[in-house]
Amino acid sequence: MRSKATLLVLCVWGALLVGLVGIAQQSPTEAPSGFDTPALSQNPGSASISNGIAEPPGDTFALDQQLFEQIHDVNTGLGPVFNAASCVACHANPVTGGPSQFTEIRVGHKDANGNFVNPTIPINGGADSITGRSLVNDRAVSPQAQEHVPDSENIRTLRAALNTLGDGFVEAIDDQTLLAIAASQPQQSHGFIRGEAIQVPILEAPGQTRVGRFGWKDQHGSLLSFVGDAYEMEMGITNRLRPKDATTVSKVTSDPEDTPDALGLADIDHFTQFIRGTKVPPPAAVLAATAAAQAGHEIFQRIGCNTCHVESIVTAPAGTVINGGTFRVPEALGNKVIHPFGDFLLHNVGTGDGIVQAGPADTADKLRTFPLWGLRMRPRHMHDLASLTLQDAIRRHRGEALLAALRFRALSPQEKQQLITFLNSL
Repeated sequence: MRSKATLLVLCVWGALLVGLVGIAQQSPTEAPSGFDTPALSQNPGSASISNGIAEPPGDTFALDQQLFEQIHDVNTGLGPVFNAASCVACHANPVTGGPSQFTEIRVGHKDANGNFVNPTIPINGGADSITGRSLVNDRAVSPQAQEHVPDSENIRTLRAALNTLGDGFVEAIDDQTLLAIAASQPQQSHGFIRGEAIQVPILEAPGQTRVGRFGWKDQHGSLLSFVGDAYEMEMGITNRLRPKDATTVSKVTSDPEDTPDALGLADIDHFTQFIRGTKVPPPAAVLAATAAAQAGHEIFQRIGCNTCHVESIVTAPAGTVINGGTFRVPEALGNKVIHPFGDFLLHNVGTGDGIVQAGPADTADKLRTFPLWGLRMRPRHMHDLASLTLQDAIRRHRGEALLAALRFRALSPQEKQQLITFLNSL
């Protein structure tokens, strides 16, 4: 009997030990951080370090970055209307994949019922037009294709190019995590803050949707969708997700212009793999450790900035199927703690641009919370880059952010400087 009892105790302890080991294995770990994708004129990508993501057969992180930096011309599909000739032109500070000073033009108008309407942009001396999108490209491959904003489009805004470093981890956030953040905000803010999550189409999975998280209007929920859309909208290079150009005026190539290479991967696949392989923007460790920055961090939390600028989020477990069944979260991205200082939700903070894209009409004056990671690398702020100081950016906050902005104004000069010091450590 004693031996049976001993065996039973050992079995129980063994089960507990296995359970504890399982819990330990499931504990989230910090996502790797670093500005580790330097742009090099020779051997692009050769000095870059990924987050450890597995590459498709035959592919490398260096090749992904090299194609991300490739400069296009009309013979490789650039245009007819475009904003930049490469991905890196808009995503380069301080390394490939970061943000830049570039802005794009978005316009439109309201109909008699107050509904947002995309513009009709005449080109080619009025013989042709571009419709169905709010984007107006700055550049063209010929004078005939050049766009201009018509006087009729009285809703006008500039939008900053966004950071893509660490966006693989953002893609790996489960929808329910973002919905839970949105659900918690009214209680945290006495009803003032109500982040909106919208369901958007997954271009690579027709008929499937996901909570949007990429772009100023959360217009995309997957990185491949975001990349495929940007390749055509910003560079005019058609692909399997966006197979038609905005216009055929001065077009010399056939659609789609982005076709698979010898590895079976199109450019948009390499771009997506590159972004998924980047590390998250790192904080300035030395400055963050100072007493002033630590005091500023406490003030940041005390006045309510972290209700929208959420400090920590955990990604979905490795193996989770997302993006309408087209992508499985890999080990490198799964169950990782990230510190984006953003909630990836839409809010009205008084700076909305009036543009409706993927969401309902109420999103016209809403924008995605700007993730503050890597903030110190941006000399201009807000969606339009019109604020040249952090103080001005904070003062522009209204709407759902009004209480936090008022609390900032009530701070002493020393406390304001401490808060700015903290922000400059991100």
